[in-house]
Amino acid sequence: MKDFLQFEAMITPVLIQILFWIVVVGCLVSGAMLIVHHEAAEDPARGIAIIILGPIIARIYSEILIVVFRIHDDLRSIERNTRR
Repeated sequence: MKDFLQFEAMITPVLIQILFWIVVVGCLVSGAMLIVHHEAAEDPARGIAIIILGPIIARIYSEILIVVFRIHDDLRSIERNTRR
């Protein structure tokens, strides 16, 4: 709790992961709706593309954001190890 209150522990990576899963569910639902209601869209392939490409793009974006926080953690670790 002390680390959280002093901003030593980062909560943003957890929030990024939660947001990633929300986006994945949103892609699956919207893609399935496009496939089922293909009268509104000319081609059900759009729904399939959203189901396949949506989570992949969300994963890449999430990983890029999380890498920044991992770099920060590694730099903190190096800082702690070199102080001794």
